Amino acid sequence: MAEIKPLDKIASKWAEVTPQRAGEYQEGIKNPRRSWQQATEEASDAYEEGVTAAISNQSFQKGVSEAGDAKWREGALEKGVRRWPEGVRLGKDDYRQGFAPFHSVIAGVTLPPRGPKGDPRNYDRVRAIGEALHEEKTGS
Repeated sequence: MAEIKPLDKIASKWAEVTPQRAGEYQEGIKNPRRSWQQATEEASDAYEEGVTAAISNQSFQKGVSEAGDAKWREGALEKGVRRWPEGVRLGKDDYRQGFAPFHSVIAGVTLPPRGPKGDPRNYDRVRAIGEALHEEKTGS
């Protein structure tokens, strides 16, 4: 049998030492061995094959079932809540850029007249926006 340290000891060392490597992580991002974009684009076929295999094996569903609601909730509450505000602030410009085309579409829609509260014609206003957004997104 291969000799290996106890799993708890390995996990504890990883949790203690890895956070101290933030500088190395940053340096790797600033000076990658090769372009992230180029490597990712070159891997598109492998990505497609992997995703297709995962779908075929139902890997996503199996992972969700294995984790369950409790693990998802615990991770989201312990990590996500703390990270959410900063992530949103940092993503403001990307959000603005990504939403801009749809903002323009909505601003350019000529809405039918508003009817009285509860009037089914009011759904035509929603439909007009929905159809315009769909056309922008799909080109059809």
